[in-house]
Amino acid sequence: MRIAEGHHPITVDSTTLTRSDLVAAAGAVSGALDSISRVAVLATPTMETVLAVAGALRAGVEVVPVPSDAGSAELAHILADAQPQAWLGAAPADSHGRPVLPVDVDARSAAVEVDVPAEQVAFVLYTSGTTGAPKGVLLSHGAIIAGLDALAEAWAWTSHDVLAHGLPLFHVHGLILGVLGPLRTGSGLIHTGKPTPEAYARASASGATMFFGVPTVWSRIAAAPEQAAALRSARLLVSGSAGLPVPVFERILQLTGHEVAERYGMSETLITVATRADGVRRAGWVGVPVNGVETRLRDEAGAEVPHDGESIGRLEVRGDTLFSGYLNRPEATSETRTSDGWFRTGDVAVIDADGLHRIVGRESVDLIKSGGYRVGAGEIEASLLGHPAVLEVAVVGVPDEDLGQRIVAFVVPATGVSGSDELADKLTAYVGDELSAHKRPRAIVFTDALPRNEMGKVQKKRLTR
Repeated sequence: MRIAEGHHPITVDSTTLTRSDLVAAAGAVSGALDSISRVAVLATPTMETVLAVAGALRAGVEVVPVPSDAGSAELAHILADAQPQAWLGAAPADSHGRPVLPVDVDARSAAVEVDVPAEQVAFVLYTSGTTGAPKGVLLSHGAIIAGLDALAEAWAWTSHDVLAHGLPLFHVHGLILGVLGPLRTGSGLIHTGKPTPEAYARASASGATMFFGVPTVWSRIAAAPEQAAALRSARLLVSGSAGLPVPVFERILQLTGHEVAERYGMSETLITVATRADGVRRAGWVGVPVNGVETRLRDEAGAEVPHDGESIGRLEVRGDTLFSGYLNRPEATSETRTSDGWFRTGDVAVIDADGLHRIVGRESVDLIKSGGYRVGAGEIEASLLGHPAVLEVAVVGVPDEDLGQRIVAFVVPATGVSGSDELADKLTAYVGDELSAHKRPRAIVFTDALPRNEMGKVQKKRLTR
C-alpha cells in the first residue's frame, strides 16, 4: 500500500516525522527484509511500530501484529500458528528463538516499493478468541485498500484532515483504520499514546479534525466537560467496537456540538457499515453499507427478514473488504460462507426502511428467544446503561421451561449505588417503559464485575454456567 502525499506530519506518542521522512524511514525497513516473507510486530503505540508495519507492507512482507500486553499462552499460540520468521522492531523478553530485526526511526533509504498483487496477504490478524483459541485472519492488500477507500468516501476523509486517537495498534480500529487510513488518504495523524480526555483536547489544539474512540473513551470524555468542549472545532467524531450508549451520545452532543458517527465491522470484514459524514446519526445505529459492500438479513430458515427497523435477522455481508480465510483452518473458513457466497458475520441486526443498521449482538449469546419473541440483548443493555444507577451490564437468555429463555440482566451498579430488590424493580420497569413489556428482564443480578477476556470483551457464556 503506497503512502500518499500530504502536508501534515505523522505523530505517534510525541515522535513526529514528516511524510517524506516517514517514507524514507519505511524504505530503510523494507530494504532490510530480503528473503523474509512474514514478520511479527510487537504492536506498541510507537513510531517504531508504524515504520515496521509500513516498511513490511511496502516490501510485500506479511505482518503479524502481536498485542503489546499479550500473555505467555496467547503469545506462544500466535507464534506457533503463524510461524513468523523474525520480529521486526521491538520484541518481548521471550522471543521464542526468533531473530529480532531492529527498526531505526532515524534511518533513511530510497528503497523502491514492491508492486504487490491485490490478492497477496498483508496481515495475519488474530481474533480476540471469544469462542476458543484466536484464529489468524488473512487480510489482503486489496481488501485493505478497498476498505480504506470506502471509508474515505463515506467520511469525506482527505489530505486536509488530521486524525487523532489513542487506540491500540494491533487490531482493525487502531492499526488499519487509525494508521493505514492516514497513510492512504494523505491526512495527518496524532496518536496520543493513551486515549485520555486531556490528550484528545491537546490534539484538538494541535489541529486534529477527526477523532476515533471506543465507547469507553467517549464516556470518559463525556465526564470531562472542559476537555470535551475542546473538540468543538473537530469535523467528525467516530465511535466503534461496541454500541455507544444513548446518554453518552447525548452528552457528547451537548458538550461538543457533534453527533458521534458510529460504524460496524470485524476482523474478517473490516468496516462494512458506517454512518456517513453527510448522513443521519442515531445513537446505537451504525449507518449504511460502504461502497463495494452489500448486506442482508436472514432468519434461521434462510428466508429474507424485512427491513422494518424491528425484525431481527442474521447479518450476512459480501464485498471487496472480506478476508481471504483463516490461517491453517480451511474448515473454519468454509463454515463462514453461505452456499451463494455471503459471509456469515455471526451477528444479529435490524435494518430500517432507509437502510440504517443496528447491531443487536452475537447470535450465539445475544439473540434471546423468549415467549415467542426474538429479543436482542444489545437493545436491553443500551436501555439499562441509560439509567444513572447502572455502570455496566450484560444481558443473557437462560433456559426456561415456560418461556424457552428468560431474560436476565447482570448489572454492575454505579459508584455509591447498592444493589437491592427495590433497584431491581426500578430497572425492570425502566426497560419496560423504554422498550416493550416482553423485553423486560425477568431477573436482575447485581455483581461487582463482569467476566472479560484479554481484549476486554464480556464473556457471556461464563455468566450462564
